[in-house]
Amino acid sequence: MTEEIRAGLEAAERNAAKEIDPGARAMVVAIAVLVLLGSFALPHAGSANGWEVLAFAPDAVTQEIALPSRLFVWFALIFGGLGSILALLTRKWVLAWVTLAGSSVTLVFGMLSIWTRQTLPVESVASGPGFGVVLGWFAMMVIVFHWARVVWARTSAQLEAESDLRRVVAETPPRGVSRHR
Repeated sequence: MTEEIRAGLEAAERNAAKEIDPGARAMVVAIAVLVLLGSFALPHAGSANGWEVLAFAPDAVTQEIALPSRLFVWFALIFGGLGSILALLTRKWVLAWVTLAGSSVTLVFGMLSIWTRQTLPVESVASGPGFGVVLGWFAMMVIVFHWARVVWARTSAQLEAESDLRRVVAETPPRGVSRHR
């Protein structure tokens, strides 16, 4: 009988490990996603905003938007925006982890994006980094920080299942040993 209980508790612990409980961090992540998506409407370089960088619009071409900037806005939209929304809605650990990993890579592209805007050739007429790209990069920092905390935290259901399993294991005598002597 105790083996059945133990197997049931182990299954419950595995199921609890598949879900996240972001708690109050969910609101912080949601606000950071709104700030991130709002930063796409602000200038990323000169007159080119983030949406124009995504769409390869003429303003973005005129501003000589480099590959790191394009990758930053695409990764920010996919991982920071859509990934965060999906992870918050589904509460699946694997989605939160993928969002964290992709958002971490996005941070690197954001840094490179700003850096490439600051190191333009002398003969270039393109503008430096705009407020939108900097704000988007900071929003991604907030998203990465909070997803890291959510992914590595243990939910109350996990802790409870682990506690129950430990109690049952402690009460179960080792094999071949009888409790009655």
